[in-house]
Amino acid sequence: MPTDIPERRETRTGEPALAAPAPAGAAGLSVQAPAGRTGTAGAPGRAAWGVGGGARAAGIIAATAVCQAGLMVGLGLLVTGPAARVWPVSSEDAVIDALVRVRTDTLDTVSSVVSEAGNTGTVVIGTLISCLLLLLVPRLPRWRDAVFLAVAVSLQSLVFLVITEGVDRNRPDVDRLDASPPTSSYTSGHTGAATALYAGLAVLVLHRVKGPWRRALAIPLLLLPLLVAVGRMYRGMHHPTDVAGGLLNGGLSLLIVGRALLTGPHVPAPLPSEDAALPGAAGAVSTGPASGRTAVVFNPTVTDGPAREAVRRVLERHGHHGADFVETTADDPGEGQTRGAVRDGAALVVVCGGDGTVRAAAEALAGTGIPLAVVPCGTGNLLARNLGLPVEPEKALAAALRGTPHPIDLGRIEGDGLPPAHFTVMSGAGLDAAMLESTSDRAKARWGWPAYVVAGLRELRAPRMRLTVGLDGAPPLRRDARMVLLANAGTVQGGAALVPAARPDDGLLDLMILDPRGPGGWLSAVGSLLRPRPAGGPAPGVDGGAHRSVEYFTFRRADLRFDAPQPRELDGDPVAVGRRLTAEVRPGALTVLVPGRGE
Repeated sequence: MPTDIPERRETRTGEPALAAPAPAGAAGLSVQAPAGRTGTAGAPGRAAWGVGGGARAAGIIAATAVCQAGLMVGLGLLVTGPAARVWPVSSEDAVIDALVRVRTDTLDTVSSVVSEAGNTGTVVIGTLISCLLLLLVPRLPRWRDAVFLAVAVSLQSLVFLVITEGVDRNRPDVDRLDASPPTSSYTSGHTGAATALYAGLAVLVLHRVKGPWRRALAIPLLLLPLLVAVGRMYRGMHHPTDVAGGLLNGGLSLLIVGRALLTGPHVPAPLPSEDAALPGAAGAVSTGPASGRTAVVFNPTVTDGPAREAVRRVLERHGHHGADFVETTADDPGEGQTRGAVRDGAALVVVCGGDGTVRAAAEALAGTGIPLAVVPCGTGNLLARNLGLPVEPEKALAAALRGTPHPIDLGRIEGDGLPPAHFTVMSGAGLDAAMLESTSDRAKARWGWPAYVVAGLRELRAPRMRLTVGLDGAPPLRRDARMVLLANAGTVQGGAALVPAARPDDGLLDLMILDPRGPGGWLSAVGSLLRPRPAGGPAPGVDGGAHRSVEYFTFRRADLRFDAPQPRELDGDPVAVGRRLTAEVRPGALTVLVPGRGE
């Protein structure tokens, strides 16, 4: 193959996409390798940056759920078989009879209310509302918590269905206050569902909430499944072992899903340790308390007084005393403050803000070797997500300070009306830029990142653009597109890999061209973008019919020329419309603190 013809990598069955050739003299650069791409010589392969946490967690949950179902069915067969005449199982009828004898109108009403708390409709609606609140109300959406709750409730229900098919048990032979469903009495579905939902919420409260209200909120939630269990027995619907089985089924579901999702590794995986640093990158530096001054550059619109005090406490716990706090302004979103901190001898710069504030600080820190600690306080916080940091500001800072310095790449971009600037995660033109431009600050403050989704829906009718793409000196390409993205890192909210091969420390950048046509094209494009991919493997595109709906390219320098002026964006901030974008990679230009493995 001639050296000036771009190599191709697969985007859909039978249809390859282009990968830019290595420039002359780029020995050791492998654009496409069977086990994952490598950057400049000695750079770690992209496989180390792959997102495998979701698939791994799903496998653990599925495998353990089979054991859970087997255990519950085995206990049910034991209760209805050999143990039926053994105490205490043999005395269950007496317990139900005693509850029937103490019935009153008041107790009937109370038991009806608590029993309703475990009803299928109540649990389903309660789970949906809880998940929506977790995603929409906090300043930073708690995707992991919402998934934990939804999966735990769903797992309990699936195992319950398996149990009722495997164990046949009649309901107590008493006057029952509710209509008898056609399912087995073992286990109590109401009790199991209530345990998964309310005890799951209690787990999240204990896991996330701080202060004196923590236990006051958690204890009633933990008591509610027990009240549902007593209510179901009082109403003659279940034996004591049935509700005990429901409690156990719900509890096991929480344990299995919690271990897989709440205590597992952060997604995406952390960056490799400093022994895999890029050649020519700034060397690792010490961030210990004796290494010099610490400067905190913060955006006051998203970092209030209590948040700053929390940051100060975390810094002091890690030996960084007397940190200088410097406020950004509308005229200077962080670059000038960071340059001032560098001039004053700062050995560590902590940035509290969104991706725009981080980008401005990175502009000043590029090439200095001074480490940056990212504290995610904005709407997207994409760099923090791609570094494997928690999305909670205090936890992110603590994880970074316990971590190690690691050099990552920066993208350098310029264009007509756009002076040279750097980006840390993504830059682009078209749909994403229009979406960002039409999202108001008020909507972002109120709804968080879902406000972008609403704005994006309004922009879907915008005409597609026509552009010419030049990559590393290869022959130019002509394309139609809804959106083009130049990516240094590819993970967005919810752990979705929008540009799956993009890795911020490989000495390369990635280009995504999105051009779905018609409802079918959009559906297949969304399916491709959400489809799990093996770490380091090529990104499959979309079979959109006679054209490619999604294409991916790898490059060191790209020149994009649009036939008409297009909206453009830089790390989530809209910039002036224009007809041209030129981007190139700066390998290892920025040193960041990343969490160690297992954080």
